[in-house]
Amino acid sequence: MEVLKIATAGSVDDGKSTLIGRLLYDTKSLTDDKLEAIERTSKQKGYDYLDFSLATDGLVAEREQGITIDVAHIYFSTASKSYIIADTPGHVEYTRNMVTGASTSQAAIILIDARKGVIEQTNRHFFINNLLRIKDVIVAINKMDLVDFSEDAFNDIKADFEELMGKRDYQDQKITFIPVSALKGDNVVNRSQSMDWYKGQTLLEHLEELDLQDIYNVGTPRFPVQYVIRPKTEEFHDFRGFAGKVYGGELSVGDEVVVLPSMTRSKIKAIYFYDTEYQTAPRRSSVTITLEDEVNVSRGDMLVKVGDLPIVDKQLTATVSWMDSNQLTVGGKYVLQHGVNKALAKVDTIDHKIHPDYSGIEENVSSLNMNDIAKVRLRLNKPIFYDRFKEHRTNGSFIIIDSRTNHTAGVGFIE
Repeated sequence: MEVLKIATAGSVDDGKSTLIGRLLYDTKSLTDDKLEAIERTSKQKGYDYLDFSLATDGLVAEREQGITIDVAHIYFSTASKSYIIADTPGHVEYTRNMVTGASTSQAAIILIDARKGVIEQTNRHFFINNLLRIKDVIVAINKMDLVDFSEDAFNDIKADFEELMGKRDYQDQKITFIPVSALKGDNVVNRSQSMDWYKGQTLLEHLEELDLQDIYNVGTPRFPVQYVIRPKTEEFHDFRGFAGKVYGGELSVGDEVVVLPSMTRSKIKAIYFYDTEYQTAPRRSSVTITLEDEVNVSRGDMLVKVGDLPIVDKQLTATVSWMDSNQLTVGGKYVLQHGVNKALAKVDTIDHKIHPDYSGIEENVSSLNMNDIAKVRLRLNKPIFYDRFKEHRTNGSFIIIDSRTNHTAGVGFIE
């Protein structure tokens, strides 16, 4: 069964947790005890409706304040697809949580309160989805019941958001606008009876029709080796395979490949998935590859097609999202992890800080605080083989580790 990962983003009281709870309820994904707990708590609070936000707000502080703080991953399935929803907080102080939740997602839902329209936080949510190259974005205009299901209110917000779209630099993004009422259930799973002017799909219908191959960014094939398989049994005495996941494109038997960083050439002899042999490994598939020649390949090496080499360099420029309470400073030393490879990194310069609400940049910056986003130049102690993030999401990103605390301090997207 296909698995679709979705990031959600919304400002305070936009109804994001309620929307996710409604999805779970209408797809019959809530367990009986969870549903009973929601019914009981809703009655205790004096509500004459089910508070579906209780299905997702797991922390005590979230339930008390009625807001989302942590990134929660919610799982549900339909007959045709499995879903993982990253329920991320939308507040300014939780920018790092939004980046974390969206970093592994293939689609995103941005919620807008129909009464408030496009606000500063909406700009920030769209900026992060644009930065992370999320290809399919659904703009769910929620609480339509509070504006009398007005088509004019929907069109006004849509026009404002389309103006915001003019500021993006990722033009392959598909934006879909859906008017919903998460509380009442309109256009979430079931079609609304109160908005007959809307002729598009419901939220779930749109998600069900997404082609997972289409929403992945296509790039040149990259095969980072995660493990070298040597069974050393009687049956497979001389077997030497390289296990990993294919990113960006596909690899086939007979393809001439280069092993990085040694630059050794060989050809793909066979492709296995467990004990089944295949002619081609499509992108996103986890396989074991054998080569025709006895070449030295280790964990952390990368197989690429001849003529499709990535950039191999000891310095790079990246957009960095800082996630640590300790500042990033010019001259600071960190560990940069790119795939399974690690290198020592020194911050050369901070070119400028980027305001994620599209309000501009800030120059003459010498340090970054938690939730800051900036263009940063890094110098490494050894070369890494990378692509620009715009061309290859997987091979164009890295994490920054503070060697003193071993905390993941930031994430970078290579330019």
